[in-house]
Amino acid sequence: MSGTTLPLKRRAPVRPARVLLHVFLAGTALAWLAPLLWAVFSALRPYGETSAKGYVSWPDKLSLDNFTNAFEQSDMTHYFGTTLLIAVPAVLLTLFLSSCVAFYVSRFDFRVNLALLLVFTAGNLLPQQVVITPLYRLYLLTDLPGITASGKLYDSALGLVLIHVAFQSGFCAFVLSNYMRSLPHELTEAALVDGASVWRLYWQITLPLCKPAMAALATLLSIWIYNDFFWALVLISTGENMPITSALNNLSGQYFTDPNLIAAGSLLTAIPTLVVYFVLQRQFVSGLTLGSNKG
Repeated sequence: MSGTTLPLKRRAPVRPARVLLHVFLAGTALAWLAPLLWAVFSALRPYGETSAKGYVSWPDKLSLDNFTNAFEQSDMTHYFGTTLLIAVPAVLLTLFLSSCVAFYVSRFDFRVNLALLLVFTAGNLLPQQVVITPLYRLYLLTDLPGITASGKLYDSALGLVLIHVAFQSGFCAFVLSNYMRSLPHELTEAALVDGASVWRLYWQITLPLCKPAMAALATLLSIWIYNDFFWALVLISTGENMPITSALNNLSGQYFTDPNLIAAGSLLTAIPTLVVYFVLQRQFVSGLTLGSNKG
């Protein structure tokens, strides 16, 4: 055997542009996380300490008392249940109805396909503040005796579910229709030859292939509907019927408000959205990157 040695692989020199890129990305991430970290820092400090020393000061004591007080004073258990009663049906109904529309406009060739999709998508372009007055009057005039506790569509969880479904279906139909168009039409043709019905084409063939897109939309819808404050503020009058975002009002007094307590309450209300994201993280990322490697 010869005594030859393999040449050492030389490391590529670090380019200044790459260093600047990493510095920029680190600074952007820190700037993005700064409000959250500041909220956590404030929630762990008692209000008496921050009022005496200021918020920009070294803490003498850190505790979870603000989280405990915020959870008890705002009755978050009740409001979490109310929010689930609104968000879960709204997400499921939105995904089901929008997938039906997307299946129709993408898998069948009709003249009104594009016009129908444009109608659904145009609903997302209309500002919510423009239609709030007629919707408010419509909710007051719609009687639902025996269906809702208020006897009307106004001041009910059903009213919030319907308004979320109406405003979110357009975006979901647009996304799902584009994804369904990328599916091979040979699947539909083969199923039709075998005698499959339209419902079977939708439920057993097309919909299972749309799981990544459905998971991504489910994550977005859960966050959007859960964090809604505008519709709940306008269409709900009874405090017990309001979702979790409105429960933070219970932490504000008439003459005094504890910012540290509200910071703790805000962090508690954000936990369910984080749980949804981490549970569906893999499907969410795969749904967002679909088609990125296609030529």
